[in-house]
Amino acid sequence: MGDKNVLRFTLNGRQVEVLAEPRELLVHVLREQLGQTGTHIGCETSHCGACTVDLNGESVKSCTVLGVQAEGAEIITVEGLAKDGKLHPVQEGFMQEHALQCGFCTPGIMVRAFRFLNENPDPSDEEIRLGVSGNLCRCTGYQNIVKAVRYAANKLKAARAQA
Repeated sequence: MGDKNVLRFTLNGRQVEVLAEPRELLVHVLREQLGQTGTHIGCETSHCGACTVDLNGESVKSCTVLGVQAEGAEIITVEGLAKDGKLHPVQEGFMQEHALQCGFCTPGIMVRAFRFLNENPDPSDEEIRLGVSGNLCRCTGYQNIVKAVRYAANKLKAARAQA
């Protein structure tokens, strides 16, 4: 095994085990070893947010986290938002509200929106803008992203009311 570490963690609800070098970034472990290519590599400096994943209930930029830090963790990527072939309300909102253009930033923003709505289930538009402000988009102007997150918030609220 040389200088590689065995990492075990939960990825999108399933247990995984991979070998990673101590210096290997989580974004590379996810993309190259586990096929989670929705986690995009953007700036590699934590500025853009394209690599955002949910790590133990917090949004993190996976280009600033070492893979070894994921040992025993629970990670959700954009691929893990959908359940049983059904889109998560955040994903549905992005589709319904036309909240993407090139799509490069979209997975990171979706994962951040997922966590944000868990933290603030009934946000104002201003709170939504602040909630996703760590994720940069060069194409959309953000208005439809705000609409998409609002759509998801309303859909999640309706689901809670029915439960």
